[in-house]
Amino acid sequence: MAALHISESELARDLHAVLEQVRLGGEVVVEQNHRPVAVMKPVAVARTMSQIIAAMEAGGACGIVDEDFARDVEEGIASRNKPWNLPA
Repeated sequence: MAALHISESELARDLHAVLEQVRLGGEVVVEQNHRPVAVMKPVAVARTMSQIIAAMEAGGACGIVDEDFARDVEEGIASRNKPWNLPA
């Protein structure tokens, strides 16, 4: 589906219809004077590792998830959940 390009006034005139396009999976580019100022797209839904593995298996993936890989993934997830302190 190609992105829908609209003006700010079109967005203001019918926000409900624009949001419905996004809910249906569309991407909307809001423009001011024919220049993009914002992109609206559906929010990615987070999935659990078990859901991802099940989807991979259903799609025929044949990779092996060993203990080292699982540990690396868990460490990566844990590091993303820590607060990020900006350097001084």
